[in-house]
Amino acid sequence: MKLVIVTDAWFPQVNGVVRSLKRVEELLCEGGDEVTVISPQGFATVPLPTYPDIRLALTSARRLGRMIEAAAPDFVHIATEGPLGLLARRHCLKAGQSFTTSYHTRFPEYLRARAPVPLSLSYRLMRRFHNAGAGCMVATASLEAELAERGFRHLMRWSRGVDAELFRPRAGADLGLKRPVFLNVGRVAVEKNLAAFLALDLPGTKAVIGGGPALGQLKARFADAVFLGEMHGEELAQAYAGADVFVFPSLTDTFGNVLLEALASGLPVAAYPVTGPADVVTDPAVGVLSEDLGEAALQCLKLSKEAAREFALRFTWEASVAQFRDNLVGAQGLPEAVAA
Repeated sequence: MKLVIVTDAWFPQVNGVVRSLKRVEELLCEGGDEVTVISPQGFATVPLPTYPDIRLALTSARRLGRMIEAAAPDFVHIATEGPLGLLARRHCLKAGQSFTTSYHTRFPEYLRARAPVPLSLSYRLMRRFHNAGAGCMVATASLEAELAERGFRHLMRWSRGVDAELFRPRAGADLGLKRPVFLNVGRVAVEKNLAAFLALDLPGTKAVIGGGPALGQLKARFADAVFLGEMHGEELAQAYAGADVFVFPSLTDTFGNVLLEALASGLPVAAYPVTGPADVVTDPAVGVLSEDLGEAALQCLKLSKEAAREFALRFTWEASVAQFRDNLVGAQGLPEAVAA
């Protein structure tokens, strides 16, 4: 099949959306499919207000439409609700081109954390965007139920995977910090609720890996925490393996790919019982979900690293990408043979 993916989130950004889409591209191409990714790369860009590391593409619906048409796709997937996503949606509706979308990010909550914008207004816009497509892919059952209550239609499940060869326990791994090490990995931004983690009274060390607009503020506020900066690849995998517990204070993530990376590395997970963690950490042997995040983190010290690793092995990228591909076909009501 020929697939066009339109996304406002792409390299050099490093986050769960980008990693997920990259694995989709890689594995579909390895299977013989032809994938064209249209991203901010190749366009003039401007920084996103309040988050200059994220660049927004500047282009026109006509130019974007020509790029889609040049790829002659069997399927179009619009991954994000940004400028490129909006223009792609406009083109597809005008051209009569069916498309699917995916709901990765709680933009209404992210926006409200920065400005007094009513959730009802933001969700109305999001609903209008996604309901125009033939299918909207969501990562978890609880998110699907929540969006359905808000009037989103054509919802389809698309889970995620983890690179269990890269993220694994490593004998002797040590961050050189006082143990136990309670770790968080991800974007350092207001919507990640990191202050709830950094304010906890925990033994050992609280460590954060990542960068973002809230980094300077949190460093100044929590002098007892260790901020290790951005890490990728082997360096990041070694850091996971050198910690003891993964603490995930976010209340707004729709899945949390870092949860799988931590579990695959042998780290039990402490988190709030909300969408994302509640869908991923479904076995009490591998994590503790509680409104008391500090107690959850302490209880995780008693859990088995081996159990965490074994649990994470259930989530493969091969299964995730197969599910994504099936959704493309199913959204158009086509038999698999037609799209092969």
